[in-house]
Formats: sequence, structure tokens, C-alpha cells
Amino acid sequence: MKDLDFEHLYNHHWEKLYAFCYKMTRDAHISQNIVQDVFMDLWERRKKVQVLSLENYLFRAAKNQILKEYRKNKFDTTVIEEEFENYIIENIDTLDAEILEKLHRLLDSLSEKKKEILLLNKIEELSIDEIALRLNISKQTVKNQLSSALKQLKNHAAEITLLIVLTIL
Repeated sequence: MKDLDFEHLYNHHWEKLYAFCYKMTRDAHISQNIVQDVFMDLWERRKKVQVLSLENYLFRAAKNQILKEYRKNKFDTTVIEEEFENYIIENIDTLDAEILEKLHRLLDSLSEKKKEILLLNKIEELSIDEIALRLNISKQTVKNQLSSALKQLKNHAAEITLLIVLTIL
């Protein structure tokens, strides 16, 4: 990182980083500040930090700054997770084949019931009540299965989250 040209680094990455921040915050001012903070922090620590993938580092730093901003302003951080999920669902057809394959493998790691409930909720946009009625199970079971499925996916999805972000931006 010592031989890094700040101008080249910034010019090459700021737009994608800003788009990501804006998509997550819906606030131009906050997004600009976050992008500036991420680049300044990287530049100040360039001699100390070991970075394997610059884009992964930048997006992870931006995500952490966004979460910090949400906590600072006492916003519910689940908004960011929901926005990210919605963005993936809306842009699923723009994802490359390798990422889609990994997403399918993650879905296949779920039990059939969890997978079915998750797809009904996220893809078909059915409410918990509608899913319970359709599958003839209690609303609480739907909530439990949906929560468990999302938790399981989140635990295993960290490895591809940044790949998805970088692909769809």
C-alpha cells in the first residue's frame, strides 16, 4: 500500500463507493462524507494496513461507516440489511453466473420448508399471514422459519456479499 497514488485510487473507486453508500443511506451528504472518510482513513493508514483486495477493503470500510452512522443517529440498522436484500432481489438478473450459482448453493443449504417460506416471502412477496394460509401452518412457524433461514443465509453469505455488491454497482 505504500506506493499507492491517491488520485488514481480515488478516481478509480469513488463513484462505485458513493453509489453503494447512497443506495444504503439515501442521503447524498452522508454518502459523500462516508466516501471521504473511507479514503482518508485508508490514505492515513496506507503504510500500516495490509490489503489483499482493495475493492473489498473499501466496500467493507464503507459498510462499517454506514453502520456507524446509523448507530450514531440511533437508526435501526436492519434498514440497511433490508435495503441490501431488496437491491439484490431487484437486480438478480444482472448478477453473473458464478454469483448466481453461489446464491443457489446457499439456498440449497436450507431445509425445504425454510427455502419455500423464504422464496414465498422474498420473491413472491407474500406476507407472513399469506404464507401461513397457503402452507396451512401457524404464523409463528412462518416467522420462526423465515428468521432462521435469513440467519443461516447471513452466516454463510459473507463470502459472496462483496462480490455481489461489486458486480451490481
